[in-house]
Amino acid sequence: MPDNAPRPADARLTTELDTALRRLEAAPDRRDNAHRMVALAASVAATGGLLFGYDTGIIASALIYITHSFALDSTGQQGIAAALNLGAVFGAIMSGPLSDRLGRRPSVMVAALVFTLASLGCALAPSQTMLILARFVLGWAIGATTQIVPVYVAELAPAERRGGLVSLFQLVFSLGLLVAFAVGYALAGPPECWRLMFGLGVIPALFLALGMVFLPESPRWLLEQGRAAQAVQVLYRLRGHHEPIRRELDALRQAQDQASDTPGWSALRTSWLRPALIAAIGLAALSQLSGPNVIVYYAPIILSEAGLGHSAALLTSVGVGVTSTITTFMGIMLIDRVGRRRMLLTMLPFAALALFALGTLFDSTASLEGMRLVCVVLALLAYIFFNFGSLSVAVWLVASEVFPLIIRSKAMGLASATVWLSDTLVSLFTLTLVHDLGRSGTFWLFGAINALAFFFVLRWVPETKNTTLEEIENSLRNGTFHP
Repeated sequence: MPDNAPRPADARLTTELDTALRRLEAAPDRRDNAHRMVALAASVAATGGLLFGYDTGIIASALIYITHSFALDSTGQQGIAAALNLGAVFGAIMSGPLSDRLGRRPSVMVAALVFTLASLGCALAPSQTMLILARFVLGWAIGATTQIVPVYVAELAPAERRGGLVSLFQLVFSLGLLVAFAVGYALAGPPECWRLMFGLGVIPALFLALGMVFLPESPRWLLEQGRAAQAVQVLYRLRGHHEPIRRELDALRQAQDQASDTPGWSALRTSWLRPALIAAIGLAALSQLSGPNVIVYYAPIILSEAGLGHSAALLTSVGVGVTSTITTFMGIMLIDRVGRRRMLLTMLPFAALALFALGTLFDSTASLEGMRLVCVVLALLAYIFFNFGSLSVAVWLVASEVFPLIIRSKAMGLASATVWLSDTLVSLFTLTLVHDLGRSGTFWLFGAINALAFFFVLRWVPETKNTTLEEIENSLRNGTFHP
């Protein structure tokens, strides 16, 4: 057989695709409806980000009261905070093969149901050990969601809208943080108020599970499974006309013809994939090591220990939630216009400067009051604005874009696991760093990491706006994937 001849399975698939496309040629133009369908699917799936944000943020408010309920020291505090992160590492890695086997949509539903049960387990936990176990299971569900949802939305979205639609996940994460901080502030007071804080996480989990019932499967996953007719029908719901569908399928078939025969995780060792791995894994690690969850997890404790009252510290966290939501919304509006790389390079230097300012302001034994307190809060909010508007918006998007279909789900799991491993390091050692380096030294350290992130992006992260997933794959194969 000639080298360029289609394999038997490819010939059958090509025939099915051509037949399905011919049937669509007489179908009405429904592009307006299709645009709404894509937005709806992305919005419902992004509810996974709300789960992620709520349980990431609620621990900042709940930890003050859990500490009293179970008489925790700093090690116990860090253990409860880190249990979710450790579970998320396992969830991110395990969910890649799961979503390849079951499909993207059913896998999100499984994660949502696990999240529901684990949220109830956290709310009812009778001891520190049971709470850690429940948060570990909760982390598994969140890790799975952070792997599957960006891939699912990226595979549904057209290239020109992919950045904003995938970044909805981060926006809803920020909304989840805001809701968590508002709930924490509103419920604060009774010693056992943390139980209701955790229990309310059931609501978005059930919404996600039920909402996914009405959404389509990823057309790229369907095509990979040889279900050509279904893939074409789903694409018609998402594109509304046969012409863009034909162009997209031609690119997909070309990518499949070039696909490596290296199976599973082994494909990640191929040299042509290395630039994508460096870009995605590097951004994943730096998105957490740069310190956003230092603010999310520990700002109330750090501020209260510096002299600010518990209530005022929790109210500052509400401001953090509002700021992160605003800046993430701004990022979504701009990321398809400005580009991923340009946004990162513009905003990261200011994130570093804000942390250096915090380090300088905390370089004193004086209590937080007057203008010094105002400057601390402003610098803290400025850091959230510039970090969340750059790394936090781009990390899930870039990771969902740069890998080819043959390994996308597993590679996205690896990137997601890297996020959670890095976040685990931050949650485990932040209070220790504050003890050893002081608040000032800790903020200076994270400022330096933000500066390092700028140089990493400059060297390793190319621009991917207005580029199809298949065009990105081709750039990897021909060696043009570089800044």
